[in-house]
Amino acid sequence: MGANEIKNIIDRLKTKKIDMDGKDFLLTWEKSRDEIEATFLVADALRAMRDAGISPRVWDSGIAVSNFRDNSTRTRFSYASACDLLGLYVQDLDEGKSQIAHGETVRETANMISFLTEAIGIRDDMYLGEGDKYQREVGKALDEGVASGVLPSRPTVVNLQSDIDHPTQAMADFLHLSHYYGGLDKLKGKKIAMSWAYSPSYGKPLSVPQGIIGLASRLGMEIVLAHPEGYDLIPEIVELAERQAKASGGAFKRVHSMDAAFQGADIVYPKSWAPYDVMQKRVPLLHEGNQAGLKELEKQCLANNAKFKDWECTEARMKLTKEGKALYMHCLPADITDVSCEAGEVAASVFDRYRDDTYREASYKPYVIAAMILLGKSKDPAATLAGLLKRSSARSAI
Repeated sequence: MGANEIKNIIDRLKTKKIDMDGKDFLLTWEKSRDEIEATFLVADALRAMRDAGISPRVWDSGIAVSNFRDNSTRTRFSYASACDLLGLYVQDLDEGKSQIAHGETVRETANMISFLTEAIGIRDDMYLGEGDKYQREVGKALDEGVASGVLPSRPTVVNLQSDIDHPTQAMADFLHLSHYYGGLDKLKGKKIAMSWAYSPSYGKPLSVPQGIIGLASRLGMEIVLAHPEGYDLIPEIVELAERQAKASGGAFKRVHSMDAAFQGADIVYPKSWAPYDVMQKRVPLLHEGNQAGLKELEKQCLANNAKFKDWECTEARMKLTKEGKALYMHCLPADITDVSCEAGEVAASVFDRYRDDTYREASYKPYVIAAMILLGKSKDPAATLAGLLKRSSARSAI
């Protein structure tokens, strides 16, 4: 993609009505359709610049704080890559080595780390009812810091996964789908099966499936949410997706059969998650450090999971999809039967066939995160991108 194609993306960006400067990116459904599309356009422009050897560095100094309160590979490296792409140095906030361990408040921490900070990425997905709340508390503290004159400018908070949504994942997934099918508008009417799948672990967050139905329902897609009885998501998010699907001209259905979900599907997304009520029970046990209680809960949940080992994305199930050729998707890492575990979410032969597609799916995440940061910091993102293109600094002398 050359300069003319990048200019075309910038021209399309100019047509979008957005209000993202100084705003955090926490939940996709808090953003307008134009703002969602603007994020995709900026991500595409940044990727095109990098591919063309044009430096997309907006800053020549400044830091981006990385606060991972749970383990991560793809999102951690995607965040670091995104920040470096824009010219920011990444500094990890290790809470165990900070004064947080000594009782420092969220308000104080947020201000102390933000004097020269442009972005704060937060993953907080372990405690149902608390991750999104914590991210908003950080945002409020930043607002107060700017209002009082303590902070010269407000860093943008990016949700790198909360208990409610995983917007960087969902946005990367749908940017992948947009390119795969030849445009975001081509997704309208496509059937996507967001299905629970068996895993030999029990505590996987709800935010990935919630993020998928929360965004697919904005795009006029036909969504089938499938899971065994008792493996519910947060009820309010499911109801939101139902309303959004109706408003967008799409459809939303819940079933308790993986076969029914896969039947005629264009896209399948088999992914394990813990039941909503289990995640609720987990929170007080985690806070109490009740290891015996956590082990007993895990024992009960794994025993219940084992009743549904047949919830696997197999070759036979893939044949049920549209022309037997549905696109397989996963946020990774997938539990692959006879590879990473004895029994898991997906058969090895299915995963191997779609391995490159899942890697391409993941490759959009750094650009999506970079776009979220740029849009949160730029008053005129189209002009910012145009300036980068005009400057045309080379990424490398090689």
